Amino acid sequence: MRKKVIIFGGIGAASTIGMAIADANKEGYDEYIMSGYLNDMEAHQNIDGFPILGGKEDIPRLLEEGYYFINTVYKIDGQKDRLKLFESLNIPQDRLATFISPKAYVASNVQLGAGSVVMPNASISAGVKTGICCRVMSGALVGHDNNIGNHAFFAGNCTVGSHLEIGDFAYVGLNSTVGGKLDIGKFSVIGMGSVVTRDVEDYSIVMGSPAKHARYVNDKEQDV
Repeated sequence: MRKKVIIFGGIGAASTIGMAIADANKEGYDEYIMSGYLNDMEAHQNIDGFPILGGKEDIPRLLEEGYYFINTVYKIDGQKDRLKLFESLNIPQDRLATFISPKAYVASNVQLGAGSVVMPNASISAGVKTGICCRVMSGALVGHDNNIGNHAFFAGNCTVGSHLEIGDFAYVGLNSTVGGKLDIGKFSVIGMGSVVTRDVEDYSIVMGSPAKHARYVNDKEQDV
């Protein structure tokens, strides 16, 4: 049975993922059917032709109506607030949609957590395990045998090596490169175009080639 999916978010990552699902639907993919958005902030009645079907208070009704959900509400500074928001929605994991674009490569033994997204032209090699709600954006390359936490984000055209430990909410920026056999800490950020050759500590933002610590994300002070 085809499943109706709602994207939690607005113009940006949400609409990019929404259109990828809609385009896949046009080409015959029918595991999940793009239905609309969940958004409390947008003044629009629709996004890219798909309706805003409600806000977070409508989730119990939408669950009863059979919808599935993808979460895209994130921000580098303030991730913990967004995690609390997501957890407050009380969406069962079996109602989180996992979308793999027909144009992506995902090895047969990859284990993706519920609610994860793999966009067109992305690649995930053998032996990778992820937590829930990870997003591998267009053109991202994820090497083999990586252990990836919850809510990790791999931006377009980044390249990630193998045998990595990647923490919850790690963010790997556009066109960045991460070497193999490293620890990438929870809530850490790898800046656009950076080249990472050393471990990245929790909450650290690193930039440059080779990447160096620039500052901590604001959430760090909440964790002390």
